Amino acid sequence: MSKIKYPRRVVVTGLGAITPVGTTLAETWDSLLAGRSGAAELTLIDHHDFDVHFGCEVKNFEPAQWMDAREAKRVDRFTQLAMASAVQAMADSGLDMEKEDRRRCGIVYGSGIGGVLSMEEQFRRYNDKGARRVSPFTIPLLMVNCAPGMLAIRYGFQGVNYAPVTACATGTHALGLALRHIQWDEIDVAMAGGSEAGISILGLGGFSNMGALSTRNDDPTKASRPFDKNRDGFVLAEGAGAIILEELEHAKARGAKIYAEFLGYGMTDDAYHITAPCEGGEGGARGMMQAMEDSGITPDQVDYINAHGTSTPFNDKNETAAIKLAMGDAAKKVSVSSTKGCTGHMLGATGAAEFAFMTLAMQQGIIPPTINYETPDPECDLDYTPNQAKKREIRYALSNSLGFGGHNCTVCIGRYED
Repeated sequence: MSKIKYPRRVVVTGLGAITPVGTTLAETWDSLLAGRSGAAELTLIDHHDFDVHFGCEVKNFEPAQWMDAREAKRVDRFTQLAMASAVQAMADSGLDMEKEDRRRCGIVYGSGIGGVLSMEEQFRRYNDKGARRVSPFTIPLLMVNCAPGMLAIRYGFQGVNYAPVTACATGTHALGLALRHIQWDEIDVAMAGGSEAGISILGLGGFSNMGALSTRNDDPTKASRPFDKNRDGFVLAEGAGAIILEELEHAKARGAKIYAEFLGYGMTDDAYHITAPCEGGEGGARGMMQAMEDSGITPDQVDYINAHGTSTPFNDKNETAAIKLAMGDAAKKVSVSSTKGCTGHMLGATGAAEFAFMTLAMQQGIIPPTINYETPDPECDLDYTPNQAKKREIRYALSNSLGFGGHNCTVCIGRYED
């Protein structure tokens, strides 16, 4: 097993996700392996004034399935999605909070944007009906930290509780920070993840007008095509992911099932541009190298990388360069895939959901494919697991998340061995 840098080992004991290709993690995983896309014409907003008319919405979402109906009306959609992911993860973990020291249970759960839908709605109310019609719940509706606060109330987690915000790296940062809180003996149990409901007028308009989104309106399911030469932008998506982490001895004492060991993470910044990645992938490469060093492994031990793989021209080229720089000769042997071909880009939620995908890939020995990969790009020349899932034994895996602001974050898991 790998060298352990910290005396307290951390394991993964619960997984939950709600995505554009499944209202549960199990449904989502089946869709990923089958290569199903969640892209379709948008229904949540009026898109007709924009150049882009499609995205990846969560279908058939009923907040009352996951939380009290009255409570659901008082929180933004991103918090509703967060609750759906958390309910799944808690059920999967089998944690009995009546038997836990709640002060030793913490939450690190973020969002890249937070309550943008509620912000738009309250502005409409003000403009149409006046100041007194602005909801008294407006502030908690908008707060990014509403999600971890509501999750703590639901489950009674009384330890650390906060919401990191690092754009598309948010979910992965949340996981890395939760890992540290357990390693540093501040808590024994953590819920970590991210949620996003950014399919809104501002979200669609902002990303579309900066030229970040695919414009394949005539064929949405083919629009997200990570690493393909003809990629033309990402597909805006929503969703949420939640992960339950535990100190190893705590998990063993209660007889928890253990998916994997969470070994380490790395985080860096490009210090280059607020939205564009640094040419050559140096910042992302340092994040990957930090994660491997933190985990006590070498590049040749890594079998799978869940790539950020957004399907934008710059991201995919520079992430490929980052993998080569970080992995050296091992880059040609590692299996890489981007699940965003199916889910689209869930922004602050994506790192948490993809951590769950990476964990299931390790557990089941199968790598989800990068769909819509049709034309190789000379600048993207790694094994991207094109179009078909592939069986492979996975000892160690990495997951990359790269966010506006130059944020780079990589996490590393390994097969659990006692």
